[in-house]
Amino acid sequence: MMIAHSESFQFKPSPALQALKAHQFTSLDAYRARLDLFNLSVLADYDQLVCLPALTNVDKHWYQIETAKKVIKQMGGRALLADEVGLGKTIEAGMICKEYLARGMIRSCLILTPASLVSQWQLELADKFGISTITTDEREVSAEEFWQSHDRIVASINTAKHTRHFAHVTAREWDLLVVDEAHHLKNRKTLNWKLINAIKKRFILMLTATPVQNNLVELFNLLTLLKPGLLKTEAQFKKEYVHSRNTRIPKNPEKLRQLMREVMVRNTRSLLDVKLPKRFASTITVQPTEAEQDLYQALNAYLRRHQTEKGIDKLTRNMLLMRAGSSPKALADSLKNLEERFHHEEIRFLLKRTASIKQFEKAKQLVELLKKSTQKTLVFINHRKTQSYLASCLSKADIPFAEFRGDMSLKKKDEAIDAFRESVSVLLASDTGGEGRNIQFANVIVNYDLPWNPMKIEQRIGRIHRIGQTQDVFIFNFCIADSIEEYILRILHDKINMFELVVGEIETILGNVDDDFDFSEVVMDIWLKNQSKQSLETAFDTLADELISAKESYQATRELDEQIFGEEFEA
Repeated sequence: MMIAHSESFQFKPSPALQALKAHQFTSLDAYRARLDLFNLSVLADYDQLVCLPALTNVDKHWYQIETAKKVIKQMGGRALLADEVGLGKTIEAGMICKEYLARGMIRSCLILTPASLVSQWQLELADKFGISTITTDEREVSAEEFWQSHDRIVASINTAKHTRHFAHVTAREWDLLVVDEAHHLKNRKTLNWKLINAIKKRFILMLTATPVQNNLVELFNLLTLLKPGLLKTEAQFKKEYVHSRNTRIPKNPEKLRQLMREVMVRNTRSLLDVKLPKRFASTITVQPTEAEQDLYQALNAYLRRHQTEKGIDKLTRNMLLMRAGSSPKALADSLKNLEERFHHEEIRFLLKRTASIKQFEKAKQLVELLKKSTQKTLVFINHRKTQSYLASCLSKADIPFAEFRGDMSLKKKDEAIDAFRESVSVLLASDTGGEGRNIQFANVIVNYDLPWNPMKIEQRIGRIHRIGQTQDVFIFNFCIADSIEEYILRILHDKINMFELVVGEIETILGNVDDDFDFSEVVMDIWLKNQSKQSLETAFDTLADELISAKESYQATRELDEQIFGEEFEA
């Protein structure tokens, strides 16, 4: 199906074309004008993407470009993007959105995702595609005015389907609707499905690595949202395509695949010959000094006593515990801010304890690790004060290093990466470290500060464990004994073997637990509600069992999808 785009296509004349039209031009203007016209004639039929030069921090793999072209040119902008995990469905959707914007074919776009991915989508659209969006977290007006006055919105599907928002989301027309984790639309009886069906949209992209999780009727429900009537009625679909004794097996597989080719792209690792080197993960558990241990326990006792205190919200509690696991210097900053809001005697006591600790065991262990290695090592730190302290420790130990921080100028960042590549073996980096840059020359990652969000851990690993990496990758995760990070690593590393998964799989596994499942909030809730070691271990074991079950469910679904679709839907 071709898109009728001649009336919608908008091309802004270049200065050379304007000069030519006004009959005021030099020979160079005339040449440039002819070049512009040639480029326009080539690009206007979608054989090339006009948006590619505007993308930043994007690797632009050929299959992603071909997927974008196929969706726009052959599928009419209504498609199921079902690449295997880790191949970049988000990048493909971003390319398609940017291409439509560049050609003036869309003005409004709505991206609906699980709640945990809203900020990630907003950040990636801005950083990689130059597409600015607003989220419901930034809403300062009524729900009706918000949905009517903004043209580019990223929101959680749970927010959009809420009674306060549903009518306003569906009242207007959207040029492009993008739905991430679209397997949550598999049941037509759910409010998720009814919302997407009710939204008036010209183009729609649905993203999922697992289109069929239980039976083929789920496929019918997804495709009905894309192209109503393509598969006729559910009864007709079952009669023609679903095996009577097993609803997971297609009756006419080739005929079903032929239909699916009209609306689905599914790139696979084996077809693309995507081979990555192995990766190996180790946990380094640091035994704290008595003073450090007393400080950590005192902070936990304070948070447990005041967990219902008005004002000490989740964000504050999380920040205090994360900084406690990082360094006393980082913790001191947060405690000073807390002291301004509350006049608890315990805060002054905690501040005195942080000031009394001058050396940190965790930092000593890092120095010892780096002394033993000459490999290019990326050390991730969450907090500025910790990073400054580590820089002084490395200097004293005569370990050459560079620093990469979010507040540095672009020139300084480039210089840090160049130094890391050419002359030093260690880069101390904030979470933005190396983003969008080719740093596959490094093959060791140290999570000195461990994120509580598994997807953020994956993003770090993905900086070096990606296409172009030729060496095995080593990951060292630091944690303090008996800290919340130690329990997190027991689950992620020991129980579900996260570091052996393909990048992107953990996101799907967590999504299989529950639509609203937030790993970091769950672990914090467990941590504060259980004070004894035995009750903590029991609660974390229960969480681990849930995640193991979700992982097994994902693996069974992946095998089912491979059986149904094979490798016949590539771009």
